[in-house]
Amino acid sequence: KSQGQTLERAIVNIGKTTSFTLTPFNAYVALSRTHGCDTTRLLRDFESDLFTRHPSEQLKEEEHRL
Repeated sequence: KSQGQTLERAIVNIGKTTSFTLTPFNAYVALSRTHGCDTTRLLRDFESDLFTRHPSEQLKEEEHRL
């Protein structure tokens, strides 16, 4: 667990999973644990729309309703 911590180096897995839905929020938290791309490595490829799709269908519907 690294909540609230900055790590010197990190290997991050933001690839597709069947255990839970990975959101941009989850990915941001995982990627923001280090000082930048020089100290972060991705374990595997991730879905190309991870950072461009809406993070929540319910929020999207609510935005349209308002």
